[in-house]
Amino acid sequence: MKPRYLIPASMHRVESSIRQSRFIASAAHARDMETAKAFIAGIRAEFPKATHNCWAIATGPPGDSANAGMSDDGEPHGTAGRPMLNILLHGHVGEIAVVATRFYGGTKLGTGGLTRAYSGMVKLLLEDLPTREQVETVMATAIIPYPAITLFKNMLPNFEAEIEEEKFCTKAAFTLSLPIEHLSGFSTRLAELTNGQGKIVRN
Repeated sequence: MKPRYLIPASMHRVESSIRQSRFIASAAHARDMETAKAFIAGIRAEFPKATHNCWAIATGPPGDSANAGMSDDGEPHGTAGRPMLNILLHGHVGEIAVVATRFYGGTKLGTGGLTRAYSGMVKLLLEDLPTREQVETVMATAIIPYPAITLFKNMLPNFEAEIEEEKFCTKAAFTLSLPIEHLSGFSTRLAELTNGQGKIVRN
């Protein structure tokens, strides 16, 4: 079972000017490498005249470097992608892709200045990044006798369960989406409420 953690809730962007260079940092949810690469391609297309579009991605839980990647995109080696990724891996947000776009303004920043600029843009981005909780869910069908429908529906919020579909035959059948961590407890409680007549089957 995957632990709960925070992921980006929506695409987010910040902008800053550092010694005449314009920096734009963009972030988005990236559930896998394919999604992350598509986001990076989209930013490149949005800013085709940018001097650099450096990026860092971490598509696993917060701090997971096994599913990570980075690129300096023409900046001196180690001055952009690596510092960006370091901030991401310590940022308490998972499944995230960040692109730092730079429009060169004529003043060189030096390797130290570049490292501070790119890491600083990611810090700035994470400060007010909108997030939501990532929860692993499962689909299941609850089959219950008609007299228990009201009790059944009243228990749903306690288990973060949502009804996706309803069917009414000899018994009522509800297709549910709920966090996998609640499945066992939900099944036990349903049996208690219905004196063993109700059951839940994982789809």
